Amino acid sequence: MELTVYLAGQIHDDWREELKSKAKDKNLPLTFVAPQTNHDRSDNVGEDILGEQPGKMYKDDAASSINNLRTEVLMQKSDVVIALFGEKYKQWNTAMDASAAITMNKPTIIVRPESLIHPLKELTNKANVTVETVDQALDVLRYIYE
Repeated sequence: MELTVYLAGQIHDDWREELKSKAKDKNLPLTFVAPQTNHDRSDNVGEDILGEQPGKMYKDDAASSINNLRTEVLMQKSDVVIALFGEKYKQWNTAMDASAAITMNKPTIIVRPESLIHPLKELTNKANVTVETVDQALDVLRYIYE
């Protein structure tokens, strides 16, 4: 059995590639999907498809509609969602994706450092599992195969 895992979280570093590499090392039969990780493509997709917009708000709105559609399709096709919250970046999109996954009844694993226990307490209470590292998240998935 192969699971498809949606990797929600910030797109400013290589945490997804690190997780994928560790999953491969653990021989986990997982396929990964994620939000658009090319920041420029994500920001500009609305104008790339719909043409130049009359202002920044409209540009962001057009891109958001297309990015939200992409996220919804990929998340619906996923078996599990891992939502990573880190220390460095604002996490609005991660919180939105984790909330959407929970609302869709997708099994959800939240990865968050100890410093974010309090600000994420309601969200982590709704998730299936909350861990502090990507290694722990992968160990949770590995347990499915035991």
